[in-house]
Amino acid sequence: MAITRCRISKIQQNKLLELFVAQVTARTAADLIGIHRNSAALYYHKLRQCLATRMAEIEPELAVFECDESYFGGVRKGKRGRGAAGKVCVFGILKRGGRVYALPVADASSKTLLTALKTRVKADSVVYTDNLASYNILDVSGFKHHRVNHTKTFVGRRGNHINGIENFWNQSKRVLRKYNGIPRKNFFLFLKECEFRFNYGTPREQLSTLQAWVGL
Repeated sequence: MAITRCRISKIQQNKLLELFVAQVTARTAADLIGIHRNSAALYYHKLRQCLATRMAEIEPELAVFECDESYFGGVRKGKRGRGAAGKVCVFGILKRGGRVYALPVADASSKTLLTALKTRVKADSVVYTDNLASYNILDVSGFKHHRVNHTKTFVGRRGNHINGIENFWNQSKRVLRKYNGIPRKNFFLFLKECEFRFNYGTPREQLSTLQAWVGL
């Protein structure tokens, strides 16, 4: 999805892409380029919309996957992790040797997670999860399900781990922390940004991909 109806010059757009890849905020990017901060913010917003469209272009596959849920944002008082107040629950699916896909979900119930899983994972795939009770449904849903018991070990036999998806959570939270708070209505777009950064290699590779996607 190319970015259209943009009043910023091609040179400035290319510079914005470089700064976006370098994780420079829109406000700082505007100051460096010499454009209005609202123009930079709007361009970043359109860029994230482009990323979200591209990230959705994934078909279900038969492969080996790691699945996990994590919690973002909200008030950090009281409970943390599962059950933490005011946080967004995000379900992540990582194809081993491939890409990650993440989406906000209403809750971490069996029905919700199974529905999300089936959008990207075909039956008979191997699926690794932790011991959350909600994943028990995978045992009777046509998947080859393996559980990781974190109380005993993080890496078990036969590659019995979910280190890949947990690495994505850690990277995503580092990226989002730089923005010092994200409106809930825009959280999905920022999540897709994290997904893109994880999936598309080095900064140079990311820049080349973005230039092609936005039509520069």
